[in-house]
Amino acid sequence: MTKTPSPQTIYLKDYAVPEYLIHSVELTLSLDEEKTNVISKLTLQRNPKSGAKQLPLILLGEQLELINITLEGQVLTANNYQLTSENLTIKHVPLLEKFTLIIENNINPKANTALEGLYLSNDMLCTQCEAEGFRKITYYLDRPDVMAKFTTTLIADKTRYPLLLSNGNKVDAGELDNNRHWVKWEDPFAKPCYLFALVAGQLEVIKDSFTTLTGREIALEIFVEAHDKDKCAHAMQSLKDAMIWDEKNYGREYDLNLYMIVAVGHFNMGAMENKGLNIFNTKFVLASPDTATDSDYEHIAAVIAHEYFHNWSGNRVTCRDWFQLSLKEGFTVFRDQSFTADHTSQGVKRIEDVNLLRMRQFVEDAGPLAHPIRPEAYIEINNFYTLTVYEKGAEVVRMLQTLLGEAGFRSGSDLYFERHDGQAVTCDDFIQAMEDANQVDLSQFKRWYSQVGTPVIQVSQQYDETAKTLTLTLEQQSQSITALQIPIKIGLLNSDGSSAKINFEDDNQDSDEIILQLTKDKQAFVFKNLDHKPILSLLRGFSAPVKLEQVQSIEELAFLLSHDSDPFNRWEAGQKLAANLIFSLIEDIQQGKPLRLNPILIEVFKHLLTQEWEDLSYLSLLLTLPAEIYLAGQMKVIDVDAIHQVREFVREQLAINLQSQFSSLYQNHHDKTETLNALAISKRRIKNTCLSYLVKTKTPENYQSISAQFKTATNMTDQIAALGLMVNSQHPDKLVSLEAFYQQWQQEALVIDKWFALQAGSCLADTFTKVQALMKHAAFDLKNPNRMRSLIGAFSQGNPVCYHAKNGEGYQFLADNVIALNAINPQVASRMVTALTQWKRFDKPRQRLMTEQLERIVRTEGISKDVYELVFKSLA
Repeated sequence: MTKTPSPQTIYLKDYAVPEYLIHSVELTLSLDEEKTNVISKLTLQRNPKSGAKQLPLILLGEQLELINITLEGQVLTANNYQLTSENLTIKHVPLLEKFTLIIENNINPKANTALEGLYLSNDMLCTQCEAEGFRKITYYLDRPDVMAKFTTTLIADKTRYPLLLSNGNKVDAGELDNNRHWVKWEDPFAKPCYLFALVAGQLEVIKDSFTTLTGREIALEIFVEAHDKDKCAHAMQSLKDAMIWDEKNYGREYDLNLYMIVAVGHFNMGAMENKGLNIFNTKFVLASPDTATDSDYEHIAAVIAHEYFHNWSGNRVTCRDWFQLSLKEGFTVFRDQSFTADHTSQGVKRIEDVNLLRMRQFVEDAGPLAHPIRPEAYIEINNFYTLTVYEKGAEVVRMLQTLLGEAGFRSGSDLYFERHDGQAVTCDDFIQAMEDANQVDLSQFKRWYSQVGTPVIQVSQQYDETAKTLTLTLEQQSQSITALQIPIKIGLLNSDGSSAKINFEDDNQDSDEIILQLTKDKQAFVFKNLDHKPILSLLRGFSAPVKLEQVQSIEELAFLLSHDSDPFNRWEAGQKLAANLIFSLIEDIQQGKPLRLNPILIEVFKHLLTQEWEDLSYLSLLLTLPAEIYLAGQMKVIDVDAIHQVREFVREQLAINLQSQFSSLYQNHHDKTETLNALAISKRRIKNTCLSYLVKTKTPENYQSISAQFKTATNMTDQIAALGLMVNSQHPDKLVSLEAFYQQWQQEALVIDKWFALQAGSCLADTFTKVQALMKHAAFDLKNPNRMRSLIGAFSQGNPVCYHAKNGEGYQFLADNVIALNAINPQVASRMVTALTQWKRFDKPRQRLMTEQLERIVRTEGISKDVYELVFKSLA
């Protein structure tokens, strides 16, 4: 076997249609945890769209033991093919309209710690084939634009693997000698191989059904390990809710007779939309009030919906190549965000989505790993399952809906699905459908797909008292060579807080809110008939993924926080107000001045705390200061210590000055209930926000309230909130409560993940020592992605003040584990290394310490292309 050369860069510009197509696939897998035998019968043809002739057939395959190859009934000898560690080349292909190729190979699922292809999770065999895992099962044209119909026969020991699942519909089954049995599955829809799936094991099933709009009855089945059977009701209801929502909002009906979900304990991602057989991380299926938080419940519903929505936006219409990943992921994230907003609170959901985008994706946009939502090159495609592709991709789709209106966007999506059903297409095809359905030109908007970085919009305004006009000037700056098309939703407020009617240029229609289209580098907009200078409310609903540079006084921000009718902009005003005051205090700290909090923030918070609120979850967001990670993103040179010290000081001052208000609100909403309706959830959210301030007073009374909540909680939301406050304080019951929690929940893996994460995320000085000790805990397993993320990920990506310790111990710790993970699971290792890639944003000593570890990683023998690509780019 010849050695494959070092990692090569793949470019979008080099895309060429496949030289061969696969019409059908017949797979037979004799399952065994250490030696699974795979027989693949492929019916192939030359691609008429490819001009190439007499080319060899190159199939992709990795970590496979080849047994034999049969081409059109003839067994091939070694002279007829060439085998490398990454592909199998059939040198001479018959000149037939269609030809048959049979390949037999063996694989070792137990040795597959990378969790790509077929692998072992506990005692269950399962698969993960997106993006390029199918080549670790058998030799194949492993690319998304090769779509084939699959028939899969699974053979296994009946005691060890009584349940045998794959894509499509179960069409046959039978018994064999030696306690073995077989099941045959047939998927009537052509699909790329990344959507192939199988599961074999001892699982319990929860059954339900759904009747579609056209009267078809769909069987719904969720498979879990026996001890988790009581934690599936929410997932099943979420699936039915998603099916109803997609029929109503997109006219999309499910197409098979059976929809299956399997929960797996070892999984690199959140879930996978395999046709008819979704495989999920247990984290996004299992829930009961005593083991899952309110946030867990919401995330489960969102991920269940996301994977279901993929049946159309990803499966029936898939992406031509992996550069088009945002075509399915950006669109589907937008769909699941809309679904969640419709089932919870529109304002709260929008704020949470934007918060994630700005804390994480904006940082990605500003760093060495920045890329467009449609990348132009990659070494390892797994590295592009990013917040840019997913979250920014969703924002680009949202802008389309904003520009076209809901009805226009629906018309465009209908045309897209109808025109491209059963095809592998591009982002350009998606935009073309939107253009054709609405008779508009979106050529300028398409620049968003190749734009890198976060655009900045500079804002200036001029009020003419004589003419009673306001001139708003917007100037966009981005890495795009030419101007982007940016929708800016705007409102105007009068001095009493009421909405001012907008009379815009030649439009004589008065309205409370309009959408401006910024299409030039610099553009002026004139508003008429304004008796007084209004207060601007810009970028309402966060109508575009941009940064605003706008001069606003703290008094103006306080006014908007009190009066803006747009939920997002009201919250945003509070975030800007708090951030401005925090940055002012950081300057004081850096200059050695004493810290004094501007009383305006205390007054604003007091006003919020004494109002009546219908949406207590929204109030909780208004009372939450900007996160340390977000604040760091606003600094040219990040000072993690000053950020943490000042933010904690502000929290303490608010708690001390408003203790009675926080205490009263806490007591008013401290219901001991596990109910999951919107009111109960919002009451838990606001009371735990209040408790997070009260702990800063350090009084025995408030410490007692925390202990009481921990001991008497009837739901995980309240129990974990109280424990988290203990872990981040000098609470006297901290150690005993941590041990009690572990003893109570040690049989629940997802709860113990929370236990690890709480300790790894503690801001106290001894956290790193505790993290090192937890690495040796009997319950820690580096090979389990959930457990690894709960400790190493929570520390390196969610605890900036401890991870970025001046002595560099956090950096060395992370590098040690990235190197260890590289040999176990390169995909997960590359996710972890991103905590070192923003080194240029820090002071010189930290830069040196971080680059030392990056250089150590890249010099590691056997470095994977997953890790190599990110480290190489960050050091460039």
